[in-house]
Amino acid sequence: MNKKLKTFLNGLLFENPTLVIFLGMCPALGTTSKIESAVYMSLCVLAVLLCSNIIISLLRKIIPNEIRIPVYIIIIATLVTVVDMIFHAYLSYSIYKELGSFISLIVVNCIILGRAEAFASKEENSPLDSIIDALGYSCGFAGAIIIVAFFRELIGSGCLSWAGNEVRIIPAKYTISFFQTNAGAFITLGLLVAVYTYFMNLAQAKKKQKEAKKKLDEKVNTAASLKAEGGK
Repeated sequence: MNKKLKTFLNGLLFENPTLVIFLGMCPALGTTSKIESAVYMSLCVLAVLLCSNIIISLLRKIIPNEIRIPVYIIIIATLVTVVDMIFHAYLSYSIYKELGSFISLIVVNCIILGRAEAFASKEENSPLDSIIDALGYSCGFAGAIIIVAFFRELIGSGCLSWAGNEVRIIPAKYTISFFQTNAGAFITLGLLVAVYTYFMNLAQAKKKQKEAKKKLDEKVNTAASLKAEGGK
């Protein structure tokens, strides 16, 4: 598999930060009561992770090893402040209020700092590789929290909303408001993790079965070739 494709798929599927290695749980649980807030949180993480990976990848040779973590945190904190100011200026008050504290927590988000330390700072990874890594992990995080937000908002309120506009799908009397609570977020995320893990394990089992069949076919073909040569 191509290295760049493998790098992207690691963050998107195999090392999904939310569903596999359980990083960034605060925004995954706290900003998923609505799809709109989950989308904006995803964009925030994408912007910070992408920019921090690029900057750290470009500056890694001049950052002293002894102070690399404080430097990474300063870079990330600066980016988070910029994003926070942009969101404060352009987002509606209700959405910004819901995201506000979680935007600040991105400074210590293990996804951002973890990719800086584990990937962007490594000499074998180019700035382009760091961009692809950031895109993979951001898309993996975004996909997970948007799915959680979709089910929480749909089941909890019966509506899907964006920018103040609502589309009712489930009649109000059939909604389960529990899914709009923090406990509902835990349960929804837990169910998503269970489904995701099941299908990933199923895919791995099929892959192993295919590899075993391939090896068996190779042995059979080798034995047949040896037998044919012996017959001659």
